[in-house]
Amino acid sequence: MNKAFLAVLSPSTRRTVIWYGFTIFLSSAVLLVLEIAAGRLIAPYVGVSIYSWTSIIGVILAGLSLGNWLGGHWADKGAGELGVGVVLVLSACFSLASLLFLTFVAPLLQSSQLDLISSSFIYVMSMFFIPSVLLGVVTPVLTTLALRLDDRLGHIVGRMNALAALGSIFGTFITGYWLLQYFGTRKVIIGSAVCLALLALPYLRKIRAKQAIAVLLVGSGVIGLTEHRRGFADPCQWESNYFCLRVDDASDPNYGNAVALILDHLIHGINHVSDPELLISPYVHAMDELVKVHFNADPGSELSYFFAGGGAYTQQRAVKAMYPSASVTVAELDPTVTRVVQEALFVDIKGMNIIHEDARVVLQKRTGPREPFDVIVADAFHDISVPYHMVTLEFIQTVKRNLKPNGLYLLNIIDGFPDARLAKSLVKTLQQEFDYVDVWLDQAPAEVTRVTYVISAQNEAPFPDMVFSQQGFQRRWLRINVPLIASGTPLESLPILTDDYVPVDRLLSKILFGAGAL
Repeated sequence: MNKAFLAVLSPSTRRTVIWYGFTIFLSSAVLLVLEIAAGRLIAPYVGVSIYSWTSIIGVILAGLSLGNWLGGHWADKGAGELGVGVVLVLSACFSLASLLFLTFVAPLLQSSQLDLISSSFIYVMSMFFIPSVLLGVVTPVLTTLALRLDDRLGHIVGRMNALAALGSIFGTFITGYWLLQYFGTRKVIIGSAVCLALLALPYLRKIRAKQAIAVLLVGSGVIGLTEHRRGFADPCQWESNYFCLRVDDASDPNYGNAVALILDHLIHGINHVSDPELLISPYVHAMDELVKVHFNADPGSELSYFFAGGGAYTQQRAVKAMYPSASVTVAELDPTVTRVVQEALFVDIKGMNIIHEDARVVLQKRTGPREPFDVIVADAFHDISVPYHMVTLEFIQTVKRNLKPNGLYLLNIIDGFPDARLAKSLVKTLQQEFDYVDVWLDQAPAEVTRVTYVISAQNEAPFPDMVFSQQGFQRRWLRINVPLIASGTPLESLPILTDDYVPVDRLLSKILFGAGAL
């Protein structure tokens, strides 16, 4: 556009073009708000993994692409401001309806035998594809309308595309850093729907009475049905940037009153109400008994522990009760977890050194003349969410540097039985730094399934083939190195895990993609 045309461009026209740009910016921001919120919304049902995020990103990009194409086609057919207003209202309705659709989809998928990829895809497709399509329509239509007012093609197209990108960036950061942390997933989605509805109002100036009534009826119907289906009810008792947290009753006639901490969709620990020394979960019990055998530990032992992950603080609580002179350091990434275990899981953290930071980072920062630990415990693994950086050779070398020469490294990991490919790769990796690496199970399953393995690594002396419990439940654990290595995938064909190559998801694919994986 030449200077003469710029001179005749009226202030009202300029304001209109600016308003179009603001609408593109804000609608793009809301789409990314929904995308980030989607990860938290489905986490209680499928967890958080590379597969759930792949489904979220792929579905929303597909919807956005289709919306852009439809919007461009519609713009050529003469779409106007009223059409934009209707699209924004519909996007508000369908954004809110994601909470309604979840109440129908979740029960069906939870009772199905679908694998992780299929379940994640269906969740996201059913809830967020249509809002993505509708919001994708906005940018090409408003860009075309702006070009009817200002014919600087490159200037307008570049500006609107930049505003769409900036809106996406803004929506990503504000959701991840602030919105979810302070308001929770459902309030964020409700707020997004309200924002889109308000954004639509200026475009609905010329709407007819019948159309307005229809829009109100649709919106009221979505709200009413969602409320009826309890779609606004939050399954999380607490929600952080990392987890949806719940505490459920886990009492049992065999051991009395207990409560369980559930992070997303998995039980992460069970704490007895009155007896901190009673370790209900066999794998947690196994870790304590291995410490007793390795150090010949008694109530007066002054062992120093480092825990990579707090979880329900079950073992940390037990250590402080069983060994009053022990020192306990915990690296728990999520401060909400620490707060919840104090409020609802009977954990007193007095005397514990709690660090709310990534465990690997904490250990790497320990340089200079610092006292190494007797025991390092890694309990930060979920079946579908393995922290890659905490299974690699480089991390194991960091662990070894922070262990005393006679120290013991313990970890638990969920894998398939009998062909535990990730567990075997981890054994192979640990053997690069430790002389004695052992895998423990309390009992061998009678069928192909998934189990929780306990792995010990140390350089002092070999463990016996069988370890019996010295307190609590009468249990035994078998060292299963030989049958584990002999079963299924040969050890030589499995990789040593490194920061550069750590194919955790591929190694776990049999349990992630098997029927009933969730």
